[in-house]
Amino acid sequence: MKVLFVCSGNSKNFEVIPFIKAQGESLKKLGIDVEYFPIIGKGLWGYVKAGFRLRNYLKNRSYDLIHAHFSLSGWAAVIGSGNTPVILSLMGDDAQGDYIGVNKIRFGSRFFMLSSFLIQPFVKAIISKSKNLEDYVYLKHKSFIIPNGVDTEVFKPIPESNPEKVGLDTGKKYILFLGSKERIGKNYPLAQSAVSRLNLPDVELINPYPIPHEEISSYLNSANLLVVPSFMEGSPNVVKEAMACNCPIVATNVGDIEWVIGDTEGCFTASFDAEDFAEKIMAALKFSELKGRTNGAQRIKELGLDSTTIAKRLVEVYQMCCSMHRSRAKEPLAKNPTTQEAY
Repeated sequence: MKVLFVCSGNSKNFEVIPFIKAQGESLKKLGIDVEYFPIIGKGLWGYVKAGFRLRNYLKNRSYDLIHAHFSLSGWAAVIGSGNTPVILSLMGDDAQGDYIGVNKIRFGSRFFMLSSFLIQPFVKAIISKSKNLEDYVYLKHKSFIIPNGVDTEVFKPIPESNPEKVGLDTGKKYILFLGSKERIGKNYPLAQSAVSRLNLPDVELINPYPIPHEEISSYLNSANLLVVPSFMEGSPNVVKEAMACNCPIVATNVGDIEWVIGDTEGCFTASFDAEDFAEKIMAALKFSELKGRTNGAQRIKELGLDSTTIAKRLVEVYQMCCSMHRSRAKEPLAKNPTTQEAY
């Protein structure tokens, strides 16, 4: 099977967003031929133009399926796909909006929510990364909840981790924030306020961002804990990666975080109150001091969130969509040729 990934190529740091590339590579390991069509250009018109570029691109190429990531990429795929079936992955902000506060959505991001709503009749399947994202899918017969998987060959516990390898002092305790401080939705001020309340001179909040994806595992194995204070998430990859590295976690209870961490000792959910967040950080630090690491890797295994298992689930969706597309193509014309079925 030959699949084309259509996704944003606008990042200054990566040609293809790392977690999308990781998903493609996990599919390749199962024998799926994956290629990438990164979209350069922002805004609605940028993606519309990308759709026409894709149409030209496909004139001399053939794919069994197009897998678009984020709804605007989905529109580019729909415009350019021709007769190739398209499936869409809803990733987060495109479905539920960009949160800039507790239950507060950036007004401009409602355009992307509308985009995710309107595109649903034009794609063969819709993959949501978590249940809260799937709530925005109204065509339930097309809906699948499939989180991103974790490459457990990369993200795994390292018993003899070397903090100095990533420039950390072995005499200090490090709290890791792995998002952009500039993105309001990631809510860095909550982590900052909570850590300052601890008033512990040997504890430091660090934010090595952006860093190459392959270095994240070293940080997760070296830090005492990861904090995720976001206002909203879908299925944050960094939480699953931290779990796979047995790193303690303190996170707000958003997206599927509570489900992912379950009752894993050393992992905590907290409210948006700085005092409560600080208390959970202190509990995680005490756990780290007494017991070291969590048993998060086992939880990832139990939930089937390793990249291979997730890739197999994606292949099942691909096969189903391709089979339905082929059977539709063989059907005789309907009595009313102007009527098109949504699926």
